[in-house]
Amino acid sequence: MMLKEAFASAGAFATLREVRAIGYRSVEISQIPLTAATVAELQRARDELGVEIAAISAGLAPGDSPGAALEGGLAGIVADARALGAHTVRIGMLPASAAASPTALLDFADRCQAAAARLRDDGLRLLLHNHHLEFARHGGRLLLDVVAERAPLLGLELDVHWVQRGGLDPVTTLRRYGERIALVHLKDYRVGPPADVSGGWSVHAFTSNVQFAEVGEGNLDFPGIIGTSLALGVEHLLVEQDERYGRSALDCLRTSHANLVAMGFADLF
Repeated sequence: MMLKEAFASAGAFATLREVRAIGYRSVEISQIPLTAATVAELQRARDELGVEIAAISAGLAPGDSPGAALEGGLAGIVADARALGAHTVRIGMLPASAAASPTALLDFADRCQAAAARLRDDGLRLLLHNHHLEFARHGGRLLLDVVAERAPLLGLELDVHWVQRGGLDPVTTLRRYGERIALVHLKDYRVGPPADVSGGWSVHAFTSNVQFAEVGEGNLDFPGIIGTSLALGVEHLLVEQDERYGRSALDCLRTSHANLVAMGFADLF
């Protein structure tokens, strides 16, 4: 998602050449239409630049997200993954409709389990990426716990910013789900400048200054997060940033990379 605008303006290959020049070696494809031309450019980036495609994205049902859906479009998703050398398909978010009731959540989990089984038959795995919604509770249980228990074939892509925003500790949460986690999204959690309250103080204004941030520019414990991820066997640590506050995606990626190198992780990124 972070590079969506750059892909649209400069193309996949040119954008990934810039990303590779920063130092990154793997990317995830999200909210990018996998047209034949884009797939060809991604293959070129893989072959000429050494960029690994860690995962592609899909919705569970049509309309859940841009592009193909696992229900009704699985064959095309499998073909795209194979063309790009990706072994992982990710669902980018829990649909709000699935969180509406315990029954809806169990139905979503059952359908994920069925899709994961079909992908497994094709040599692929299915992951669910979290936001903070998954840490709401039904009957005292975290929604993510309910889904994980009900769909044992469904792996996880843990996003550490959204874990923090959901009120949990990222390192503890990594350990909680352990080997179910195949990919981790790295983005920082920053408390930004206070909102303008000249028109009067409000709780919303006081609490609305949480920001996404480049790795190392916020408050998260990335040495602990990365060390725990490696100990669990996480395959890819992917730098992401949902909002950039006027900076370009490449500038944000440069800052994150420089900070990761300064932390001692140059060999990973």
